[in-house]
Amino acid sequence: MVNFKEDEHLYNLNHSCAHLLAQAVKHLYPEAKFWVGPVVEEGFYYDIDLGDKVITEDDIPAIEREMKKCAKDAKNIIRREISKEEALEMFKDDPYKLDLINRMDEDETVISCYSQGDFTDLCRGGHVENTKLLKNFKLLKLAGAYWKGDSKNKMLQRIYGVCFDTPEELEAHLNELEEAKARDHRKIGKDLGIYMMSDLVGRGLPMYLPNGFTLWNILENYIRDKEIKRGYVHVQTPPLGNVNLYKTSGHLEHYKDSMFPIMEVEDEEYVLRPMNCPHHMVMYSNSLHSYKELPIRIAEIARDCRYESSGSLKGIERVRTFCQNDCHIFCTPEQIESEFKGVVDLILEVYKELNITDYKFELSLRDPEDKVKYHQDDEMWDLAENKLREVLKDLNIDYVEKIGEAAFYGPKLDVQIKPAVGNEVTLSTCQLDFCLPSKFDLKYVDSDGSKKTPVVIHRAILGTLDRFIALYLEMTKGNLPLWLAPKQVIVLPVNNEYHEEYANEIYKELFDEDIRVELDNREEKLGYRMREAQMRKVPYSLVLGDKERDNKEVTYRKYGSEEKVTVSKDEFLKLLKEEIKSKGLK
Repeated sequence: MVNFKEDEHLYNLNHSCAHLLAQAVKHLYPEAKFWVGPVVEEGFYYDIDLGDKVITEDDIPAIEREMKKCAKDAKNIIRREISKEEALEMFKDDPYKLDLINRMDEDETVISCYSQGDFTDLCRGGHVENTKLLKNFKLLKLAGAYWKGDSKNKMLQRIYGVCFDTPEELEAHLNELEEAKARDHRKIGKDLGIYMMSDLVGRGLPMYLPNGFTLWNILENYIRDKEIKRGYVHVQTPPLGNVNLYKTSGHLEHYKDSMFPIMEVEDEEYVLRPMNCPHHMVMYSNSLHSYKELPIRIAEIARDCRYESSGSLKGIERVRTFCQNDCHIFCTPEQIESEFKGVVDLILEVYKELNITDYKFELSLRDPEDKVKYHQDDEMWDLAENKLREVLKDLNIDYVEKIGEAAFYGPKLDVQIKPAVGNEVTLSTCQLDFCLPSKFDLKYVDSDGSKKTPVVIHRAILGTLDRFIALYLEMTKGNLPLWLAPKQVIVLPVNNEYHEEYANEIYKELFDEDIRVELDNREEKLGYRMREAQMRKVPYSLVLGDKERDNKEVTYRKYGSEEKVTVSKDEFLKLLKEEIKSKGLK
């Protein structure tokens, strides 16, 4: 999807359209006062004070008509530089513009305004030359916004919109927006009964409903089984810790703004943990290890808490508590390459089975010109960065180097995926760390009997389960593959009086074979129950009538298909098991 802030021409076009919106609103509502109307990634908006008048969706067509009328006048958009005194006089009736002007330093700032016909706005630019270029626009939504983003200030009315050069581009963009709306995990999560939120429980604190928790457990067991087969050991640690733990690790200093406030309990200070690394460091130090034991791969699907502002919360994609698919690998320097390669191999295996195809690798390195912000050890950085490059070369993986993007404790590899909705996000990560092991004074006994400090590899494959579920729901549009579907089969007797007994028989046989099956024997018409099963996106609906009962068969309809297929019970069970085993990739 286009980013309006990154395209200079679209930026100017949308900036001018924001002024066109303000001009139209001023014509329709002469009492209107205006705050700011910037270009954002999604288009433009303008914050407006209309006094007691509240704009609703019903008012939008009239505003759009007035905008078209203003555009048709074909007025040149003219820039003027004015003094602070002139600006104050020009906008003396608008307290919001006066606030902007009074905060400007006349000696350092060029004050400029743009005029189009009878409308003038305080603005830095840029803009297109003439209003006749503003033909293809659409006002998208309304929202409320506090003046200056401060909840103590007045609530203004915000109108969002987009503008393009051609009607075809506008239509294509609007279609993309509709598709994104249909894929929004918040809508899908509600429709499929995945999770719920409650202000009474707390913002950003999701509660997973039966369907959502079933999906959660499948993913958790899936990734845990993968890790166990690769030599990981799983542990459980508490979701809070003593403040001294985070002082030792350095997280309190570096991440304090993202942590919840410190709690005092019986003369001790605790904090909800924002990450699991410190707990795993302490767990490693529980006993002295030999080089023969390394690598030790400590894994945990762990509950963490981080403070996110209420404005940044988004469904289960951005929350205040989440579960990380986390692991810390303790190894010798000689094992870095093989362990790193093992992590990348696991990432690729999981992506293949989950049918994630649109991704790229980014290698985040230290900025050699800014060594102060990184752990001080040139030899370590050179060794680590070169080893990571070698691994990616051996695996024939294309990657982009990101200078200056490394963590303070070591270089890292991030896997960026292009989700179905929104901009690129980091899903998997693998980070080298030479810093935390030293801070916790971790040791292992080497082959010569000396004590040495291990290297730690931080890695996450699914990232956080919460965000992964959000991304996956949007990627699949809620049409989950059979092996992940919370309900895999729904059994529908045509008539309870004649077919319910056979339906119960089929239900029990599937249930005993560990198929997640549901019997819908409500006294509703078959068509109604079929439509509801399709709305719930259950992969298979079984219709059982006289023929199926008498021949010991089932007639199934797959989600998204109109075709009805009749097979024996055994054939259907075999079909299900093969699809589950192959994860639908065959």
